[in-house]
Amino acid sequence: MLGKAFVDRALAMIPAALKATLFVRGLGLAKVPLLFLCQPVVEEIGDERCVVRIPLNFVTKNHLRSMYIGVLAIGADVTGGIMAVEQVRRAGRPVDVLFKDLKAEFLKRPTAAVRFTCADGQAIRAAVAVGIETGKRQNVPLHVSATVGDQEVARFDMTLTLKRRD
Repeated sequence: MLGKAFVDRALAMIPAALKATLFVRGLGLAKVPLLFLCQPVVEEIGDERCVVRIPLNFVTKNHLRSMYIGVLAIGADVTGGIMAVEQVRRAGRPVDVLFKDLKAEFLKRPTAAVRFTCADGQAIRAAVAVGIETGKRQNVPLHVSATVGDQEVARFDMTLTLKRRD
């Protein structure tokens, strides 16, 4: 049997983006099959920013050969949500994470893989800390930008709601 120290060292050598991708895909496989089918890839995850890519393929493409609107919403949800889940994991206390609203603006048809970027890590971290300390629900506005290459194809404004689980 492998020792805990060995496993911890081995896990520490795996890049954060790969760990996050495996987590998202595992969550999809276990609880949200549609998420799993979209094949999200976490390209970057840090304290301030997260970038998730969803490929354009048979499952994510509509009859006009562009990405389904629902898949775009999934990309925005995953990008903001994985940042919140990571901050909650670091805090070490159980916190419920949920989106309570979504506003989307679609600018151009996405005809290739889409990258979703959220740079609201600082606001999420602060809300997690306040929520854990006070036990009161915290609402955090998040902005997610969806791009194909250097062209923005959609913008999402969502409210993340966090509450300590007692």
